[in-house]
Amino acid sequence: MTHSTDTISALKSGPKTEKGVTYCPNCESGTLEAFYEVKSIPVHSVLLMPSRDHALGYPQRDLKLGFCSSCGFISNMVFDPTVHEYSTSCEESQGFSPTFTAFARSLAERWVEEYDLKGKTALEIGCGKGEFLAMMVESGMAKGIGIDPAYIPERLDTPAADKLEFIQDLYDERYTELKADAVCCRHTLEHISPTSAFMRMVSQNIGEQTETVLLFELPDVYRVLKEAAFWDIYYEHCSYFTTGSLARLFRRHGFRPVELDLEYDKQYITIAGYPDGGQPSPLIEGEDDLATVSAEVKRFKEKFQKLRSDWISKVDAFKAEGKRTVVWGGGSKAVSFLTTLGLKDQIDFVVDINPHKHGKFIPGTGHEVRDPETLRVEKPDCVILMNPVYEKEVSEQLAGMGLSPVILPV
Repeated sequence: MTHSTDTISALKSGPKTEKGVTYCPNCESGTLEAFYEVKSIPVHSVLLMPSRDHALGYPQRDLKLGFCSSCGFISNMVFDPTVHEYSTSCEESQGFSPTFTAFARSLAERWVEEYDLKGKTALEIGCGKGEFLAMMVESGMAKGIGIDPAYIPERLDTPAADKLEFIQDLYDERYTELKADAVCCRHTLEHISPTSAFMRMVSQNIGEQTETVLLFELPDVYRVLKEAAFWDIYYEHCSYFTTGSLARLFRRHGFRPVELDLEYDKQYITIAGYPDGGQPSPLIEGEDDLATVSAEVKRFKEKFQKLRSDWISKVDAFKAEGKRTVVWGGGSKAVSFLTTLGLKDQIDFVVDINPHKHGKFIPGTGHEVRDPETLRVEKPDCVILMNPVYEKEVSEQLAGMGLSPVILPV
């Protein structure tokens, strides 16, 4: 296989800056205007640390979000991809949650059914531990090919194992010759700064296969802006999309969106598209959002400052009253929540149902991640829940332990 070193290098770069102007890596024509900044945050949030000292000393960088008024894209203007170490040490899996697993399986089954993928091949770019790709094959696809440096063979237990192939690597032009009937990319595009360069590669991968469908899923930043959900902003996420900016990216690279939805309590965007063959097509619902997004960007800083102040006052009051407070969810949201608020001994520890996180420590603040079963003994007064979509699941688990703390979803 031949590949362009320039293109592969471009995928490992941040936004282009010349003479003090930072250009949008999504439309490559507009410019980014800063609207939110956080200093010195951990460069990784799915890479938990083996000790508290390691966590406290982990490398940090600044984050400065910029908005492109031309295409609606939001990007970290000072992103440095060279600090990342994506590997099998990353623990991004949400598959230990029954709530998330049910959602993922339902999505896999729906995509296979709606896009006539039974008996066909899927390529998943950024497949993580491979759970979703396995679900697609279990739903009737003939073969799945997954690419991700964090894939761990012994972690995946599926009856479809003989129909799955995995490549422990980052996706680049070396793999554009891998052909499939569906190209999936879930919760990966937000980790890539030069999104336009990435989509050029995906287009090259599909080539003349006009029946190949693109199936993407990623966080919706419009909700983040509207709720001032700063815990959903962290260093690993350098790119932030709304339904409109994602659809515009698809169209810019020759793909016609046929699905553009909000899923999982409107936290995630799902989009499906086919090669457009050079033919224009009408906009679908969710594409025309530039004005509303721009308005939310202008309001974000003020809303964030108030919410930040409210949360600090709340946890400080819990501490002053002698209440024990824990955070439920040891992933990226917790890292951002704790570091952005500068929380230390106000939080006793963090719990997570993923056993691979137990005994590890949150980068930046050094909070230990424990098994929720620990709460039987520790008996917290307050549980800060990092995602309200899990409130029922967590409430039932706490009740099953005979506990009734105050649950505060972010």
